[in-house]
Amino acid sequence: MRHLISPLDFTTEELDQLFDLAADIERDPQKYAHVCEGKILATCFYEPSTRTRLSFESAMTRLGGKVIGFSDANSSSAAKGESVSDTIRVISCYADICAIRHPKEGAATVASSKALIPVVNAGDGGHQHPTQTLTDLLTIRSLKGRLGNFTIGLCGDLKFGRTVHSLIHALVRYENVNFIFISPEELRIPDYITDMLKEKGISYQEVIRLEDVLPELDLLYMTRVQKERFFNEEDYVRLKDFYILTPEKMELAGDDMLVLHPLPRVNEIDVAVDEDPRAAYFKQAQYGVYVRMALIMTLLNLAN
Repeated sequence: MRHLISPLDFTTEELDQLFDLAADIERDPQKYAHVCEGKILATCFYEPSTRTRLSFESAMTRLGGKVIGFSDANSSSAAKGESVSDTIRVISCYADICAIRHPKEGAATVASSKALIPVVNAGDGGHQHPTQTLTDLLTIRSLKGRLGNFTIGLCGDLKFGRTVHSLIHALVRYENVNFIFISPEELRIPDYITDMLKEKGISYQEVIRLEDVLPELDLLYMTRVQKERFFNEEDYVRLKDFYILTPEKMELAGDDMLVLHPLPRVNEIDVAVDEDPRAAYFKQAQYGVYVRMALIMTLLNLAN
């Protein structure tokens, strides 16, 4: 039995197999329409989510399986004080696989240690978001044709952005990936990540102005400033519109640069950018369904 708690839980070779399966699902979804008949996915979401929860539910439904679960901690026994350990033990009696999102870092690890079924970390605090990382990697591979040999700019909330942290950890395993971190000083990338990059001899820059680096980028990964991670409302209001990607700024970028965003978007990408062929964030959301279908099959040993 395997879990997915971190994007590093799969080797790059295993990820290639996963992405090959996701690509085949994209080509011929009907071929996989009954693979999970008789199987049940539990979605245990202690924190709000639209895309992640619904993409898991869509993935399982498209595979012919069923879904149970809760979308709010207040509608679960957590409101009565039940621990994650006890919840997952009970869920193991009801379902074949579980996707869990929790505001506390490490909650998914605790769940996996007590579970009798595969557990997928659907986001734990500001720590990791591995299925978003799989989505990002599949999007890059599908649209760029490669994983590696590019410069990626990560822009916005790099301090609290778990999608950013997960993606960096995944990308350092590929050849010749150059990182440019674009953020205000208050939201700069944590030291533990830059220390890791230095230790591995991987190049990175830290800048404040997005316009200064747009011409250098093969990929731009935009993120929202996350209100729910701030302790101080004034800091959030001051920083929330620090970056806004507009059609005018897009003119500075290369013709083949792709714009990614884990969504939800607030103000950081002008809606006029949606019409730009380089805007890939809605395609990214679609790839999220394919990669979660492939992951569910893999963890349930139904991929062969």
